[in-house]
Amino acid sequence: MLEHRSLDLKGAALALLLSALWGANPVAIKLGLTDVAPLQMALLRFTVSALAIFAFAMASGRRDVLVIQRGEARPIWSLGLLFVLQIALMNLGLERTTAAHGVIVLNSYAIHTVVFAHFMIPGDQLTPRKLTGVLVAYSGVIILFARGFTTSSGTLPGDLVVALSAVLLGERIVYIAKTVRRVDPVRLMLYQSIIGSIGFFLISFTLEAGRPTRWKTTLILSIFFQGVVIGGFNFVVNAWLLNIYRPSALATVALTTPIWGVLIAAAIGGEALAPATILSTLLVVAGIALSMQP
Repeated sequence: MLEHRSLDLKGAALALLLSALWGANPVAIKLGLTDVAPLQMALLRFTVSALAIFAFAMASGRRDVLVIQRGEARPIWSLGLLFVLQIALMNLGLERTTAAHGVIVLNSYAIHTVVFAHFMIPGDQLTPRKLTGVLVAYSGVIILFARGFTTSSGTLPGDLVVALSAVLLGERIVYIAKTVRRVDPVRLMLYQSIIGSIGFFLISFTLEAGRPTRWKTTLILSIFFQGVVIGGFNFVVNAWLLNIYRPSALATVALTTPIWGVLIAAAIGGEALAPATILSTLLVVAGIALSMQP
């Protein structure tokens, strides 16, 4: 097995591109939600994502990607159902808040990951420095909540729902870290999208049957971005980077994700860069940076 190497210019550029794209994902969802119901959006996204991952598997010679091996069914189903709940809450929350708020609150999942890992991953302890990082990042999120209580923006309900989604995302990341040791990661990601597609079809058909879908250019681009760019390109390139470069170096570049998201929300979504939003972003980034240290 080749040793992971330090991040060079090419790797840093690709990692930075992935961070920017991940930061743009909540913005793409928010823009698409003007023309489609939130659970229908998730259905469309993960149908496209499943096709993209399956195409990658076939192109890379993974003909057995759909064959569930012995002992894989339970973790696949558990993660798939957790995936449905987490994404449903994220989309429902983003419908009720701004894209910038969604980016900041959702990216607090990294802090929840640190906390869950303390209890679920042997040897991954919550050190004083990590605890400081958790408190700093949470303070950034609390600033957004406090602003929702003191202003008439109406974002607080959405912020709270996205915050719950971030908690579940942190739990899902830790569960995946434990599961990929015995379940093929490509198979796992593919079945997450398949289970998500089926789950969102059933839920959306039940709860959103009366809501129309307007097939505008914005919606088509939003679905393409979420399903192909995030669910396909980002997944493939991230897996390639993790196979070559040190994960700690890649994680450092990933700290820029919420910053990219807030800037993209301002540039594309036309959202104002309020001082509280900027402060919250910096606190979440700083908290995540501290929590990554041993």
